[in-house]
Parts: sequence; structure tokens; C-alpha cells
Amino acid sequence: MDIHKILEKLPHRYPFLLVDRVLELELNKRIRALKNVSINEPYFQGHFPHRPVMPGVLMLEALAQAAALLAFESTGDGVDENMVIYFVGIDGARFKRPVEPGDQLILDVTLDRVKSGIYKFTAQGLVDGELAVSAELMCTKRKVS
Repeated sequence: MDIHKILEKLPHRYPFLLVDRVLELELNKRIRALKNVSINEPYFQGHFPHRPVMPGVLMLEALAQAAALLAFESTGDGVDENMVIYFVGIDGARFKRPVEPGDQLILDVTLDRVKSGIYKFTAQGLVDGELAVSAELMCTKRKVS
């Protein structure tokens, strides 16, 4: 899935769109996506000027956006600008290594279950095959007007 398809599915836009490409997708199972981390990202001006590091909360947001793509694609819902996937919970977030400009953050997300409209995912972000971030995520789909 290229950036054009991602833009059709997610409501996020620059500077908050954090998925550049989907590399693999198994409906109702898993997604592998890519975030290219560039020095041009606006948050690097202040986080940190002497040693730029991607904020952990943005690594988690990138994983949540990949999870949302998996949920949208798995349900087969067409593009609906009134449908949003909200991030409703996170458990066990761990940060294992810094993510820096020039890195490619690989977003691996597995759908564990769907119950009462709540999607539960196991997610991890890797750089060069090394674990950078991991968490269990929960999301739900809602119509907005």
C-alpha cells in the first residue's frame, strides 16, 4: 500500500501522518508498515537539538496508525470520511532503543482480538531488526458527524 492509499484510509496529515508505506498486510491478522524518520521532522527542533530522538509517544502513535490501517482494511469498509479509529488504550509500553534521523522504523502490528467493537493489538517497532518500542494497543471505530 503506497502513500496515496494510506491517505485515503487515515485522516492524519503532515506533520502527524506517521506511516509512509505498508510493506505487508494479512487481513484480520497482521500488518508490517514503514516510517522513514527524517531530520526534517518538526519535532526534532526541540527533541533534542543536541541529539535528535523521535519522541516515544510518536513511536506509539505510528504503531496505532498502522493498527488503524489493519482494522480498516480487515473490515472491508469503504472510504468514509465520517469513520475514525480512536486510540482507546495502551498497556505495557516499553522503549528499548532510541529512534534517530535516518532510521527506518518498521511497524509490526498483530490483531489479537475484536470484542464489543474494541480491537486489541500487539505492536512493536524495529530499527535494523532491533526492537525499539513495544506495546499492547486498543482501538475502536466510531462514526463522527
